[in-house]
Amino acid sequence: MEELIKKKIRDVPDFPKKGIIFKDITPVLSDSKVFRLVIDELVKRYSSRKIDAVIAIESRGFLFGAPLAYRLGLPCIPVRKKGKLPYKTVEMSYDLEYGSATIEMHIDAIAKGQRVIIIDDLLATGGTAAATCELVKKQGGLVDECAFLVELSFLNGREKLKQEIYSMVKY
Repeated sequence: MEELIKKKIRDVPDFPKKGIIFKDITPVLSDSKVFRLVIDELVKRYSSRKIDAVIAIESRGFLFGAPLAYRLGLPCIPVRKKGKLPYKTVEMSYDLEYGSATIEMHIDAIAKGQRVIIIDDLLATGGTAAATCELVKKQGGLVDECAFLVELSFLNGREKLKQEIYSMVKY
């Protein structure tokens, strides 16, 4: 499966800035068979676990989190950049390579003791995923695992996360 997905991921040099090789997942999404295999694999991994919700990180995490939650019959909870959610929120700020960012989720998104998985398209430095884990904990939730389509191992994002991590493809 990993090789099939890797064949679909396109390298885009110098995006979003010079020296970066962007891993473009849109060809995975454009190939209905491969996209279905990705979602099926995630469903297989999580269907036997006691999970109460799927947390999807803005924005490409939504592409995997929503169909996964649907297939598992679970709520899909969005984590968004500050100011994008319409109701009362809880927030978490974190450092980026240059500056900082803040993410939010609704204050009533998770009940105390609920077990969740967190999903996003890519694990790079781990800042966004770590902040999302803290948001879940802040509301009394428990993170079962963080899942990613792609992990850029050389950036050591895994080290920032203190829970299980599942990556379908590693570079």
